[in-house]
Amino acid sequence: MDNLFTSIMQSISNGAVPFILFVVITIGIIKKVKVYEVFVDGAKEGFDVAIRIIPYLVAILVAIGMFRASGAMEWFVKLISPATNLIGMPAETLPVALMRPLSGSGSLGIVTELINQHGPDSFIGRLSSTFFGSTETTFYVLAVYFGAAGIRKSRHAVAAGLIGDVVGILSAVFICRVLFL
Repeated sequence: MDNLFTSIMQSISNGAVPFILFVVITIGIIKKVKVYEVFVDGAKEGFDVAIRIIPYLVAILVAIGMFRASGAMEWFVKLISPATNLIGMPAETLPVALMRPLSGSGSLGIVTELINQHGPDSFIGRLSSTFFGSTETTFYVLAVYFGAAGIRKSRHAVAAGLIGDVVGILSAVFICRVLFL
């Protein structure tokens, strides 16, 4: 059963990106869109956005580095770990769940450490990878993109983003426990 599931998921995974590219290009051709020119225009706009977000990116990365270097991450993990044990979430994966709303690269580093330590097919490796894919870098998005767009009042964006992250984490725990335990 496990080998069948793995082979089906591997087949879907291998074909997903080429299929999406084919569909996008085909729809563009049908609608008579100059796909390559539109792609190049989008790349130019993306470069301009990248230049505008550099100051915000540096600020958020410095703040994250200070948070981890100060030991606040370890303290927070110890404080919250009794609650995570109730839902069946290993304490080792908590740093990924906490870091992901702050930084994609920081959380990727933690996921990489966990995979190197526990293995990619371990429950911890699979759960931390699922956290990485099912949550968003909420504060990064708010700091960088809202800053680049000049948005000063985020209204409900923080709450909505964090609620989405919590739902992603809880869903990842549930799905990984069903599929991999």
